[in-house]
Amino acid sequence: MARLKTWISAFRLRTLPLSISGAVVGSSYAYFSGFFDILIFIFIILTTLSFQILSNLANDYGDGIKGTDNNSRIGPERALQSGAISPKQMKNAVIINAILSAILALLLTYMAFGVSQLFNSLIFIVLGAISIYAAITYTVGKSAYGYRALGDLMVFLFFGWLSVMGTYFLFAKDLDSMLLIPATAIGCLSAAVLNLNNMRDLETDLKSNKITLAGYLGMKSSKIYHFALILSAIVLMLIFQFSISYSKIMYLSWIAFLPLLFHLKAVFFIKNPKDFDPHLKRVALSTFVLALLFAVALIIENLHS
Repeated sequence: MARLKTWISAFRLRTLPLSISGAVVGSSYAYFSGFFDILIFIFIILTTLSFQILSNLANDYGDGIKGTDNNSRIGPERALQSGAISPKQMKNAVIINAILSAILALLLTYMAFGVSQLFNSLIFIVLGAISIYAAITYTVGKSAYGYRALGDLMVFLFFGWLSVMGTYFLFAKDLDSMLLIPATAIGCLSAAVLNLNNMRDLETDLKSNKITLAGYLGMKSSKIYHFALILSAIVLMLIFQFSISYSKIMYLSWIAFLPLLFHLKAVFFIKNPKDFDPHLKRVALSTFVLALLFAVALIIENLHS
């Protein structure tokens, strides 16, 4: 039982709601537009969760063998760091999860496009392979991009643009340029979660030669960057909502803006890096709640139209 709890902890369950936020937004807009398939939706969620768990395991392995996760680290103790799981066991878990992710991605592609839309299938097979590669190489390998201040950009692209736009395409077999607005918003919020993580670990990362964007900017500029991400996301979601509907039902999703605004007030006064840690969960859950409320509003809007 203790062993199972260790692996569950390594999956980092608190990161999973954030990972599917983009999929929820893309799927709800597909429903609003008249394109939806429950089976495709289920496999989108399963595939997305598998990718995120793969990333979490690979991150644990990469930071663990590099010594970045050490006793001076502020955040939750990692599996390799604690010694509960050996590097070999974690590496095997990464390989197994990579295979599972690939299988789910292939099944999803087949369900969405069958054998008749070969070009679309090939595009998503390539995107799936890139996603798996990106999930692993965030911290694994000599050229790990998480150690070169590229983590924010990759999170923005994969959690924002690819997640929202890719999800919609799987349903509609087409792109809608309007989706760039909420996709950018979700990408900004996802990058904000990573920025909180990096502000928390700023000093310890620098000591371990892990260069993050927060480490490059410094604490003061990282806070300004953080404010820009959160506020841009809120403004973009408002723009998108007013552009597709003027119904008061859309106001429902504004509830999620409140914890984000209170969060910014708290971040402004934080001086102890440890105090950033609880805000990771708050922003991640606020993003998920925003996606859910937005989806509910779109579904109600569609039913009333």
